[in-house]
Amino acid sequence: MTTTLTDIINEVQLNLSGYTFNQDRATYLRTAVTGTTSSSASPTVLDLGSTDNVGKGVIEIEEELMWVDSFDRISNTATISPFGRGYLGTTAATHAVDLKVTISPTFPRYVVKKAINDAINATGSTIFAVKSTTFTFNPAVTTYNIYNGYKIQNVLSIMWQSVGPSQEWIPVRRWSWDSAANTTAFSANAQTISIGDAITPGRTVKIIYATDPNAFTTNSQDFSEQTGLPDSCKDVIVLGASYRLLTYLDPARAAQVSPQADETDAKRPYGSSQTATKQLYALYTQRLNEETQRQQQQYPIRVHYSR
Repeated sequence: MTTTLTDIINEVQLNLSGYTFNQDRATYLRTAVTGTTSSSASPTVLDLGSTDNVGKGVIEIEEELMWVDSFDRISNTATISPFGRGYLGTTAATHAVDLKVTISPTFPRYVVKKAINDAINATGSTIFAVKSTTFTFNPAVTTYNIYNGYKIQNVLSIMWQSVGPSQEWIPVRRWSWDSAANTTAFSANAQTISIGDAITPGRTVKIIYATDPNAFTTNSQDFSEQTGLPDSCKDVIVLGASYRLLTYLDPARAAQVSPQADETDAKRPYGSSQTATKQLYALYTQRLNEETQRQQQQYPIRVHYSR
């Protein structure tokens, strides 16, 4: 089953809703948003299904945040301020009719996406992505520059395809790896592999290597294909993103000094989210260790000769 970035964003938001006491209020667009700017002379006016819960502040449509400057409860419209499109670093975009409009989102999708990518990048220090590349063996060449934007951390194994109907892949026992090869002899960012085994000329050599996981760039990308991590790591990324997001719930309430805010915080004392954060971090650490051990068993250190 394909798991996309959109699926992971939805899962993170669904999981975090169990740790919050309030559910995000929402309505919908009755008219499509066709522009991406909101000048004072020609502001963006949203035609909404309801403005009962709309006030001055942040709203979210898809992954764009907007700042509502004013609203009209009679006509159910909201006017976006001149600085309100693409608010807080999000990207201004057009939006189709009937799309969900979230009012003061607790966890904006744009922020959830960044937390997911941060979790993927951080995971790379413990769990590596496993990929492969091939080249054709030339008996006149012993050292091959295999850099092609791969950013290889380490070579896990090398094998070559034998001649004949068996299609056997024979392990290469003598090889050496240079992660920062001489740029004069090869090229910028060169990474080379030197092979000492006798290989039949013209045969395909395959290199299995470890590299950093790739963060998502679009919402439709498949988790395993894009990151290079196994599907079993998906929950590790979900937990990693979740504890990062929960960390910022308490600072959001730190500046509330009104009597009404104090009454609300009596039910949710400052620091309460840290308990949930610690629980999620403990689960994240446990699952990260489990996946690390699994990967070490799957790709054990292989003995080879460098000369």
